[in-house]
Amino acid sequence: MGKFRFTETDISGVYIIEPTVFGDSRGYFMETYEYEEFKAAGLGMTFVQDNQSKSTKGVLRGLHFQKNHPQGKLVRVVSGEVFDVAVDLRAGSATYGKWTGVILSAENKRQFYIPRGFAHGFLVLSDEAEFTYKCDEYYHPEDEGGLKWDDPTVGVKWPISKDMKLLLSDKDQKHPDFKHLGVQFHV
Repeated sequence: MGKFRFTETDISGVYIIEPTVFGDSRGYFMETYEYEEFKAAGLGMTFVQDNQSKSTKGVLRGLHFQKNHPQGKLVRVVSGEVFDVAVDLRAGSATYGKWTGVILSAENKRQFYIPRGFAHGFLVLSDEAEFTYKCDEYYHPEDEGGLKWDDPTVGVKWPISKDMKLLLSDKDQKHPDFKHLGVQFHV
């Protein structure tokens, strides 16, 4: 048996990855990434950068991408809980403009792989969350792009509770909608 279970979502190339967790009275141990196992599952990318963020409940980051240097990302939560989303922006894809999402938490230990050619974002559901991700391309600040988080054409069903106050950056409030995005990835 492998150390990971790879489940492809209804969007080709996007995976939910569940590690094998070894626990006892002392705590637990798990591998979060192992190149050969990922490669055997068809995910043979090379990661070049790791990032981590901490956010509070109601923070919505996204939906982000890089225009000329698209990034594939392997994301997970090390404390708290988020709803993580990927939107397909690949030209010619059967799921172009569609989204998929998953709850990631420190408790469920799931990971989400989002390949190049997607917009990505997340909403913090817990009081705080620490979010980590591996990228297969370097961050280029001049290359940032974004899709409006609540675009009606895409229709992401964010789990926003009645008591949740959304917190978005100024930049994330100004992203264009899907019809005016003007970006398609050819990956």
